[in-house]
Amino acid sequence: MSIETIADVEFGAELEPFQPDTSLAATGPFADAVGWGDGGRFKDHERARKEGLPGALVPGIMAMGFLTSMIHRWSPVAKVEYIDTVFRAPVLADQPCTITAVVTDVSAEDGLIQLDLTVKNAADETRVFGTANVRLPLG
Repeated sequence: MSIETIADVEFGAELEPFQPDTSLAATGPFADAVGWGDGGRFKDHERARKEGLPGALVPGIMAMGFLTSMIHRWSPVAKVEYIDTVFRAPVLADQPCTITAVVTDVSAEDGLIQLDLTVKNAADETRVFGTANVRLPLG
């Protein structure tokens, strides 16, 4: 069910998990688009390892885009006003991850909700977590 107004939101509701494309075929062009394409950390596992990383990374701003995408899958009319994230560990390219969210606050008077967001890898380790303030139509 798509969320259209604040009346559709339930406190504690979990958004449908989202598995974004973390492939090198996605991370490399994204890095190029934001001007980070010269280094190998987003495009090549071996080059990233030479830099001391565990492998090629999903750019942090791409991971934040995944979080925003999940919110808009849940509610296409949502206005994301704020996202705050903590990067606990790298999100690696070519490794599946799952993004989840739960509604942690609902203000029916002004249409504002808060979501807790999490990005976990296939080993169920939290890589990124945060919160989002999202505004929805009142009715």
